[in-house]
Amino acid sequence: MILHAVKAAVLLFVAVLVQVAFFDVYTPLGGRADLVLVLLISIALLRGSIFGALAGFYAGFLVDTVNLGALGFTSLLLTLAGFWTGRYGETTARDRFHAPYVSVAVITALYGVGTLALDFFLGEPAPAGTYLSGLPATVLLNLILIWPVYALTRRIFPPVDASDRVHEVRLLA
Repeated sequence: MILHAVKAAVLLFVAVLVQVAFFDVYTPLGGRADLVLVLLISIALLRGSIFGALAGFYAGFLVDTVNLGALGFTSLLLTLAGFWTGRYGETTARDRFHAPYVSVAVITALYGVGTLALDFFLGEPAPAGTYLSGLPATVLLNLILIWPVYALTRRIFPPVDASDRVHEVRLLA
């Protein structure tokens, strides 16, 4: 478990550096690909909800620190994204082909709406048109990005065996 945590920390650190250096300044079609979010979704699908939530907090803290933003803003959003994606992977869809694509589409849309809502609640300028106009392009770019990122992440974090999964407890009568 510690080895997985170290591998996730290194991967997310590199992803934050690449995100800030490249993806934040490159905006094709009016959207912005989010490598950190896509990598977090991949890790959470393969490792579960608690691991995903901790990885999301770590990645969010790194993003907030690098961008000199309000500490905790991105951490909150990525912690929720990691937890719910991991929960989705634990309960229904870890082994299904469509799981990473559905997760990326839904979580990217919720992340965009969550960013808008959190900015609004914190009293920051939050024009909905600016936030939501680039959302379809962001979802599309993240859907393109999930294929190579999930393949790489699956090699680094092999899926959990069926024997390691939690099984339902049945009472004997």
